[in-house]
Amino acid sequence: MTVLRAVDCVHLVVTDLESGLAFYRDRLGHELIWRTGDAAGLRLPDTGTELVLSVAHDGPAVDLLVESVPAAVAELTAAGATLLAGPFDIPVGSVAVLADPFGNRLSVLDLSKGRYTTGDGGTVTGVA
Repeated sequence: MTVLRAVDCVHLVVTDLESGLAFYRDRLGHELIWRTGDAAGLRLPDTGTELVLSVAHDGPAVDLLVESVPAAVAELTAAGATLLAGPFDIPVGSVAVLADPFGNRLSVLDLSKGRYTTGDGGTVTGVA
């Protein structure tokens, strides 16, 4: 079994969430899945990958889905990756950031707590 399972999301930094949604949702037609005060998840059709717009992220990034962040960190560091940050909890699970031997940033994420549940307008109401 491989450690890296799928692309969970692609993070893009926007100057403000409304402008980001106006472009990606309203002009490009991506469906809003969920929304918090500083981020929004949009559906990328034909895949389970989300496009996440964020005003609080430190740059474009790809989150790679793993079964378990602690197990992935152990396997990736044993293979030669370097742990840069984490693991730390997020509302839906856990995240860690590593660098491969070539300096590429690897953000690994598990959904051990579930996925966002939403109410009207995609506002996050919890995790299930």
